[in-house]
Amino acid sequence: MSSVPLPSPPLRDLALSRQHIDRAGVNRVPPAALAQMWESPDTRVLQVHAGRAPVVQTPQGLQLVLRAPAEVPAPGPDDLQLYLGVDDGVHHVAVVSAESEPETADGSAGGEEWRGLREVGEELSDRDAGLFTEALSMGNWHAVTRFSPRTGEPLTATTSGWVKVEPDGKEHFPRTDAAVIMAIISPDDRLLLGHQPIWPANRYSVLAGFVEPGECFEDTVRREAFEEAGVVIGSDAEDVRYLGSQPWPFPASLMVGFAARAVTTEIKVDGDEIALARWFSREELAEELRTGGVLPPPGVSIARRLIEAWYGGPLPVQDQPWV
Repeated sequence: MSSVPLPSPPLRDLALSRQHIDRAGVNRVPPAALAQMWESPDTRVLQVHAGRAPVVQTPQGLQLVLRAPAEVPAPGPDDLQLYLGVDDGVHHVAVVSAESEPETADGSAGGEEWRGLREVGEELSDRDAGLFTEALSMGNWHAVTRFSPRTGEPLTATTSGWVKVEPDGKEHFPRTDAAVIMAIISPDDRLLLGHQPIWPANRYSVLAGFVEPGECFEDTVRREAFEEAGVVIGSDAEDVRYLGSQPWPFPASLMVGFAARAVTTEIKVDGDEIALARWFSREELAEELRTGGVLPPPGVSIARRLIEAWYGGPLPVQDQPWV
């Protein structure tokens, strides 16, 4: 068994794992709570339209545009109204709509732009990154949880947007899909990166996959490594090491990050989820990044942090938008 070292936890500065606001779940429960917050001029409202939210550049950096209730158009019948939490005594709520963002007369308002979480998540403050991630995650859950899986009856949102109920009172709670994502390291300390068929040419990242029912995270790491790339992970407990986790609301995942020690290096991709896979030394990866032979995942992703944990620091590359 190889003794190649694995990166040590925790992963730091995961862009979408930052959570400054107190979600204050007790404030969701009173039936009139959300309506009362809408009546208060001190409440701040985050608008999310088609996965995008308004942001503005300030001397302190990029910030979400949070408005008083009177400054926000009345929510439509299909819009989600959601309690997000409290920060320094200020309640925050969201209005999440499937409609495109509203237009302004001159195309912008004081430099305001509507941007997606993938684009701006890394630049936002801890509070704003947490608010946007929370609102987008819940909006995605509501969009696909419209009818009872038992009866087909329409569901109604309650508890300030955090529960959906059937006509007979049966409750449904938000769901998150657990997925592992892993830096697989060979006995000679190389990193395995794969390319999915739907990605642009030269885009490479670490492997990942969803946890199946009745399966623990470590077993998922081993199964996905073999299914996607034909690589066997060591069977000892120390061959799979947890490094950190990050929500990934595209649409509803929690990415649980690991480093894993491979005991085989022959690659046999499945051709479905992974079209190409390669082992990289640090020198090879740096050269491929320099020449454009490899485009890495963006800094907002835990995938990027896993690669950097193995690499030993920031990658020598300028970020490009994830497509």
